[in-house]
Amino acid sequence: MRLARWLYLRGLGVVVLVAVGSLWAQLNGLIGSNGIWPAAEQMKQLHAAEGISFFDVPTLAWLSASDGFLHALCALCVVLAGLLIAGIWPRLVLGLLWLGWMSLVHVGGPFLSFQWDLLLIETLFWSIFFAPAGIRPSLATESEPSAWARFILQFLAFKLTFSSGVVKLASGDPSWRDLTALSYHYWTQPLPTWTSYFAHQWPMIIHRLGAAVMFACELPLAALALGTRRMRLVAAAAMFTLQVTLAAAGNYSYFNLLTAVLCLPLLDDAALKWLAPRWKWPALPPRPYAARVALARAGLALAACYALISVGVFVRGAGGPVRAALDVLYPFGTINAYGAFAVMTKTRGEILVEGSRDGQTWTPWEFKYKPGRLDARPGFIAPLQPRLDWQMWFAALSDCQSQPWIVAFQWKLLQGSAPVRGLLQTDPFADAPPKYVRTTVWDYRFAPFDQPGVWWTRENPRPYCPPLTLGANGQLDAMSN
Repeated sequence: MRLARWLYLRGLGVVVLVAVGSLWAQLNGLIGSNGIWPAAEQMKQLHAAEGISFFDVPTLAWLSASDGFLHALCALCVVLAGLLIAGIWPRLVLGLLWLGWMSLVHVGGPFLSFQWDLLLIETLFWSIFFAPAGIRPSLATESEPSAWARFILQFLAFKLTFSSGVVKLASGDPSWRDLTALSYHYWTQPLPTWTSYFAHQWPMIIHRLGAAVMFACELPLAALALGTRRMRLVAAAAMFTLQVTLAAAGNYSYFNLLTAVLCLPLLDDAALKWLAPRWKWPALPPRPYAARVALARAGLALAACYALISVGVFVRGAGGPVRAALDVLYPFGTINAYGAFAVMTKTRGEILVEGSRDGQTWTPWEFKYKPGRLDARPGFIAPLQPRLDWQMWFAALSDCQSQPWIVAFQWKLLQGSAPVRGLLQTDPFADAPPKYVRTTVWDYRFAPFDQPGVWWTRENPRPYCPPLTLGANGQLDAMSN
């Protein structure tokens, strides 16, 4: 299991490097002092609230939420990710990464509220127990990982995949039950790719077959992760294949990469011997019997608690000691519930954001990756995540009143915030901010296959937020007719 762990830890280091690096590049525009949802303002409110402490919102931003501190935190996480890849002091590094990433997530507001952000917190924490001890452990001398620590990560991979299948069936959405959901998926997913356009053209029989294979991977094959060695190998192959197919026709941030890395603890060195066919594993001296028994008992108890609480999180009906444990652990992200696309989105709304100097002529801002121009080809960006583009998709599923961040976004555009404008593809008001800003939502669909050069069609425009302008005090006012 040493080689599998070696690969796992380095893969996890790459995931952290991608996640933090991607966020770091967007930090000023998202949660910086002149960003859409400033972390400093969030922490100011927490400091003013009575009865709220680090244990309610565990983040190092209690010390400072300045731009400099947040950038330093990102820089530290990048350095730590490099140390993890290099195999230096893995247990300490994982503990610090867990604290650092959790700190960023808790001040990220709506922009760090995705399932994979919580998944990375949970993965980092439990990987501490899976990692070898020492400052610079070597493959030739490090001990085998504990069976209970390996089980927790195997259970996490199972929980993540299995729950995704369960929530689809439990939601009652008829498109999942009759296997037609994928006929909507490719064009309604948050950030389609150009391959999504072609996959959408497949006949219904292929969409139904794809959904059936997906359910097979998420339910019976995922359950094999808790079985014998051969069963685990089959589960790992199914999970990995599922993530490759998802990544081939969609932009899902670092989620696919992280899930693929989580498949590695399901393997063993015998399954990976082709990577080092001539390597001879030296025999390791056994631990003292008493120490092994004590550690095994404590570890088994911890693993059992993890599995029990995980089930309690998923069913959301736990009470007694399980509920008490959930209340304590929830802020720290160590045990979470997962499940994506429980109800398939069957329409696609896209919000257009436009500015005007006179209230008559309106010019749109173009986003870097979300659909806008009809002739703009959808592209690949994963494993990086343009978090503003992602949030625009969620906003279109709701209304302006329930998305206060999008009002703040328009306010920053009216102010001419350079960090916020830097999150966009085009800035038609680079010389001076507009006087007015408005948002409209349109129904988008993939264009017919016989219209070359056009990727989207749109219709049915309607207001989203009321047109806005800056009042005399610099605050937002509704645009007068």
